[in-house]
Amino acid sequence: MTDDQSKSIEKQPKNTQAPSAPVTSAPVPPQKTAPAASNISSAMAQSNTKTPKAPEPQIKKVDIAIAGVTYPIFCPVHEQEELLSAVSYINNYALDLKRDAPSLSQESILVLCCLNLYEKIHANQRSDEDRLQKDKQSEALLNKIMKDAHSIL
Repeated sequence: MTDDQSKSIEKQPKNTQAPSAPVTSAPVPPQKTAPAASNISSAMAQSNTKTPKAPEPQIKKVDIAIAGVTYPIFCPVHEQEELLSAVSYINNYALDLKRDAPSLSQESILVLCCLNLYEKIHANQRSDEDRLQKDKQSEALLNKIMKDAHSIL
């Protein structure tokens, strides 16, 4: 570092407070020929041109509407299509409930939607368990038939 550079650094006031956010760009060395005030604007211009573009956000705010009420939801970008599909299903169910019982509050409609979804999930799980049980019974019966057939031959 030259004497001119060290003098200009010494003259700058030191910040005694902790920084509020981490610094993401590298410091730019001061230019020898420019006055101190233009060094700052020049450094800012240089850091702006060298800063790479930030990657696209992985989480996106999506405004969804269910039964006429809008809710802000933060959703991973890759799950946005699935979220909108779920919103469509829930919104249709909620609007049916609202049409059948217009005096229900928004909260009651959403509670009924949740209970309905739970019932569907639980019924689906029971179906899967029943199907697994039937598959095991079928496999056991097939094994018995094959064993009996081998004993005859």
